[in-house]
Amino acid sequence: MTSRIIIAIDGYSSTGKSTFAKAIAKELGYVYIDTGAMYRAVALFALRGGCVSGDNAVDETALRRLLMDGSPVDISFRASGPGGGSETWLDGENVEKEIRTLEISRIVSHVAALPFVREYVDRRLREIGAGKGVVMDGRDIGTAVFPDAELKIFMTARPEVRAHRRYEEMSARGHSVSYEDILVNLSERDYIDTHRETAPLRMAEDAVLLDNSDMTVEDQLEWFRDLLKERNLCG
Repeated sequence: MTSRIIIAIDGYSSTGKSTFAKAIAKELGYVYIDTGAMYRAVALFALRGGCVSGDNAVDETALRRLLMDGSPVDISFRASGPGGGSETWLDGENVEKEIRTLEISRIVSHVAALPFVREYVDRRLREIGAGKGVVMDGRDIGTAVFPDAELKIFMTARPEVRAHRRYEEMSARGHSVSYEDILVNLSERDYIDTHRETAPLRMAEDAVLLDNSDMTVEDQLEWFRDLLKERNLCG
């Protein structure tokens, strides 16, 4: 048996990575880190700072100046209850609801594709995960942020399933969105994520594939428990 480890969960958007990671964190008593929320917080920071134009183009020079040379940006996570989840705070403000809007979804991949943004976020994530006992989900956790993570999982699902899940999630939060717009957005994000210059989305060679298209959360947890037994992890 090993002691506390780092669990890296990567995969396509809207595959339920956060839900799965929260469930794992709760079961193991680990800390859940929503890395996608950190990129969304940076995207919101860019939007508020006037670094994003009407066509979602990002002013890289202006954002670099604000993010790297201006006053330190405070992005943090605070526990949101006993369910293993957390909420995202930006400079002392709870922005969890604002970062989940379709407006932020449209720009986050553009912001996250910038090398200096990924450098900034990766540095913060390594600081947070240094003590281990964490579950992180994102796009490049097992390939770039923590390539030596003891357990790596790569999640995927059919595009139409992912779009439906995202639609249900946003509708439940009171956002007025269409399934078609979400499906288009997912396709655009998939392309950007897999074709960006720095740390593109890909499955690590030592990752385990989880296609949860037809699985419930409990199905996924059962799969995870079997994986832990098989790997003799998390003693």
